[in-house]
Amino acid sequence: MLSSFLAACRARPIPFPAPQSRSFFSTSPFFAAGLRGSLRLCTSPRPFPTSQLILPQSRHLSLGSIFSRQKASPSPSPHVVVEISKLEAEADVNRHDIQKQITLFQALVSTNFKQSYEVVISRWEKMCEFDPASPLLHSAEAFRLYLTCLANTGQSASVFPAVRRRDVLIAAHPLVAPASANPPATNTKDSGDSNSPASSSSTTEPSPVLSESQIIGQSVLASTGRPGASDSFSHRLSTALDSRGGTQLDPIPVVIQQNKSWGSSLIRFVLSLAVGSFFFLVILSVFFENTGLMKAGPAKAQFEPTEGKTVKFSDVHGVDEAKEELQDVVEFLKDPTAFATLGGKLTKGILLTGSPGTGKTMLARAVAGEAGVPFFFASGSDFEEMFVGVGAKRVRELFAAARKKDRAIIFIDELDAVGGKRSSRDQQYMKQTLNQLLVEMDGFQQTEGIIVIAATNFPQSLDQALVRPGRFDRIIAVPLPDIRGRAQILKHHMKGVVTGKDVDTKILARGTPGFSGADLQNMVNQAAIQASKEHATEVSLRHFEWAKDRILMGAEGKSRFIDPKNKLATAYHEGGHALVALYTEGAMPLHKVTCIPRGHALGYTSQLPEGDRNSISLKEYLAQIDVSMGGRVAEELIYGPDNVTSGASSDIRHATDTARAMVTHWGFSKLGPVFYDPRDGTLSSRRKDEIEEEVTNLILGGQGRATTILTSRIEELHRLAHALVEHETLDADEVRKVIKGEPIRNISQVLEEELSQPNAE
Repeated sequence: MLSSFLAACRARPIPFPAPQSRSFFSTSPFFAAGLRGSLRLCTSPRPFPTSQLILPQSRHLSLGSIFSRQKASPSPSPHVVVEISKLEAEADVNRHDIQKQITLFQALVSTNFKQSYEVVISRWEKMCEFDPASPLLHSAEAFRLYLTCLANTGQSASVFPAVRRRDVLIAAHPLVAPASANPPATNTKDSGDSNSPASSSSTTEPSPVLSESQIIGQSVLASTGRPGASDSFSHRLSTALDSRGGTQLDPIPVVIQQNKSWGSSLIRFVLSLAVGSFFFLVILSVFFENTGLMKAGPAKAQFEPTEGKTVKFSDVHGVDEAKEELQDVVEFLKDPTAFATLGGKLTKGILLTGSPGTGKTMLARAVAGEAGVPFFFASGSDFEEMFVGVGAKRVRELFAAARKKDRAIIFIDELDAVGGKRSSRDQQYMKQTLNQLLVEMDGFQQTEGIIVIAATNFPQSLDQALVRPGRFDRIIAVPLPDIRGRAQILKHHMKGVVTGKDVDTKILARGTPGFSGADLQNMVNQAAIQASKEHATEVSLRHFEWAKDRILMGAEGKSRFIDPKNKLATAYHEGGHALVALYTEGAMPLHKVTCIPRGHALGYTSQLPEGDRNSISLKEYLAQIDVSMGGRVAEELIYGPDNVTSGASSDIRHATDTARAMVTHWGFSKLGPVFYDPRDGTLSSRRKDEIEEEVTNLILGGQGRATTILTSRIEELHRLAHALVEHETLDADEVRKVIKGEPIRNISQVLEEELSQPNAE
């Protein structure tokens, strides 16, 4: 029987191959019961193409039916197994013998096993699917047994579709002649069961409306004992037949309406609306960006010459070498044919490099001002957009606007934002913008009178195709101003400031090494603001010193409450830095020391070089490490190793960075003059350990030298710390007086002098 069942299911879309044919009870009784129970669910009657019948539902595979653990049912006796096996073999040989098929069905039903019911269902549905012309289809007894098995397995809802299917098949395949010598069972009497409901119903005149299949189905449902089952079934049949005009053989169309939750429909609608709106807005924004329809005011070009105060070379100070090189560009813009008389060609692109605030943009404006040509300004970030192609479009617009002028200067600030080195990981829009810039620079001739000037703080990050000859091939360095340049810059920015007689630009320039032009302008501005806050009539040297300290050390935290013990500990810490700076050969000269908070620091020790520093020696680097470790050593000497605070964290970081650079970059170690890149993955673990060991040795050596100095001058450390607590801030001269024991003005004298000034508030 299992082979009959599996052969019927082999035509179904089952996700695993069908087993080989075998007898149902060949191995053990109902050994494949679980398999049959799961696979039979896919063998429900399907509608034929000739019928318009739409089945309400099919028996679906459920996880509960597969994975549920049921109690093992009792097995039939060996005698029953043998008898049913014989009946199965005879029925398989004589498939059109109605009597043998009915005998097998009756024997299976009589066992009262669920697996037996499922085999009957499988054989009937297999016959309807693959052999609809079989005489067994016309047997009322066989159909009754099939419906009984459906009801006994809890599938009463499938009785009505089975009835409709049999009526359709009988109408399509009428019985022509008996398939065997045994007469087929009729509606009035079936062999072997004269007391069946079908036999009893045939003695009376059947209803002229209900068919034989419908009567059998009604009787089977009534025999299941469900209250109202027969009435419900009759009502459904009568309603269906009345709507079809009483015709038994016409198919009844059944439409399934799936009840969907309004919540899922709402969520699906909202998600679809959101996705559609997003893509619509993206397309709309790209359209408006490229057409300019939504721009306020009249439509105009994206780039126009910058208007404003004309800048001359006389307004730019501290970069005389850069001005001299740019003088050639000015002459070319005044007369482009002057350089072509001997066959020479001036470069089309000039790249200005240097630290921030050195005056690169002002130099470009000075070139345009000297030559009297339009100045087109653009920043590298102006070309970057989230939309592909917008950056390239703006590059084209910039060069097109410049070509409309006879002569012009195109200045691109922060060129590294758009001209960085390309890689396979870059986005496509970034590559398109750079490629368009390269094409535009190749697209105009030297005789067009257009010069492209760009500025960047990171020239090493630019793409090599951008700085090749023919593009930005002239690179001009714009360094930090020297002492002469700083004096000129200070004098230039002080033109509109009322200064006192004690203000000397040479003194201020000497005390501001490393300041850029922007820093000097900021210092002059802050000094003027501070003098205005004090209601002074002029900006004195004291205001400029205050502004310089404000830039170097940060704002004073006068409003903070500092515990006296913590203030004394900070004074010892800063005093350690100051003493080591005074007594270490090669250290930068001490400028000022304070124990009040400055910026994020609790105290600050300022050192300023006497002049511009172009290179630093090994002795000077070692002195930097010694001074950095002086604060921690002073705490350890005064309070003990267990009471050292975390205030030296920034000092330790500075010393570590200096020592690591000495070992890896400058060759100041026993490893020799070799450059080691910490990002290089080729360094061996042994070499890395040696580098770390050398860095540690340099820091410990600086700590030992600082300990030696402070141990020998412990009394001077005590004097300096207490003087810092009293005066809070001391300059270099005052520090030298304090450590020698010489008297300085006490705090009361300082306050009297401050209050006695007529300009003080």
